[in-house]
Amino acid sequence: MRIILVTGPGGAGRTTVAAATALAEAGAGKRVALLSEDADASVEGAGLTVLRPDPAADFRREFLGFQARSAAALDLLGAAPFEDAELTELPGSRQFALLRAVRDAARGDHDVAVVDLPPTADALAVLALPEQLRRYVRRLLPPERQAARALRPMLAQLAGVPMPAQWLYETTGRWEAELAAVQAVVEAPGTGVRLVFEPGPAAVRAVRTARLGLALQGLALEAVVANRLLPAASEDPWLAGLTAEQHRHLAELRTATDVLYELPHLGREPRGAEDLALLAPVRPDAPPVPVPRWPVEDRRDEDGVLVWHIALPGAVKEELALVRRGDELLLTVGPFRRNIPLPGALRRCTVTGAGLVDGDLRVRFTPDPGLWPRSS
Repeated sequence: MRIILVTGPGGAGRTTVAAATALAEAGAGKRVALLSEDADASVEGAGLTVLRPDPAADFRREFLGFQARSAAALDLLGAAPFEDAELTELPGSRQFALLRAVRDAARGDHDVAVVDLPPTADALAVLALPEQLRRYVRRLLPPERQAARALRPMLAQLAGVPMPAQWLYETTGRWEAELAAVQAVVEAPGTGVRLVFEPGPAAVRAVRTARLGLALQGLALEAVVANRLLPAASEDPWLAGLTAEQHRHLAELRTATDVLYELPHLGREPRGAEDLALLAPVRPDAPPVPVPRWPVEDRRDEDGVLVWHIALPGAVKEELALVRRGDELLLTVGPFRRNIPLPGALRRCTVTGAGLVDGDLRVRFTPDPGLWPRSS
């Protein structure tokens, strides 16, 4: 299944572009789901299914389910249960509801799912959330601590209720499974991101920053969509001046991205499927961009090292830092940070240097003689 994630700065028209993309895919005969809280009702019934996340309902359902599963332990603690009518969603509920909706859309009977994401900064944070939370869960409640699980049923019988450790690990296991499912969808080869921008003074920098954030997460950038382009020819001097400035920024955008799609300004707010048909940003049959890979180059025979290539297009040396911590590489690039698990072979090595060459971060690892088998 193909997942198309659409984001961009607030007000750039990402919801409109997401709907136009979904309609174009449906017009090509695909079974399409459009996941959006704000999609216009006019697109419904136009050959696609509109899915609307409901953060409040999602929060109530998840909270009440957790409360029911933990009822025995909560009774032991003297906790008073909540009722559906008194629950209001907490901060962060919207992000989790969106992630679960993306997972459910990927499981549905569709060929393509188009997802209308929040503005760029929030979207990048949401896409990174599953991996981050899985790391925290494994660090705070590692599976190794469940070695004494055989004792818990016996202790539970003596106490008459499930022991806290039992329901805690059961809940943790469920969270881990859900997060893993969402992460698998986000990182799947068929998932790509489209950035929607209105050409302007800050557009190029914003595109480069967003592209770098996506690259750090290993996500594929399919295209940049330049939205609301003014007509190139106009007899009105005022409009001609605006057009010239916009097209100057558009030329800068072309140098900042590999794939750029240009959408016209309709002179009005898009209304209905007919207007959206004029704003389809890509060919429906365009293949997805491959997910970036970070290969490990074996240069032991030449230089005695292994080199890990991490693609970071647009990165600059002054904004880059990395630290080895255990079996992870803590990588900071501009405003973004990620704890990256090391490939198995590199865990038996020591970091001995790094360099950035044309957006390719090359981290050198020297094998630890005490951990590598001796060659005969």
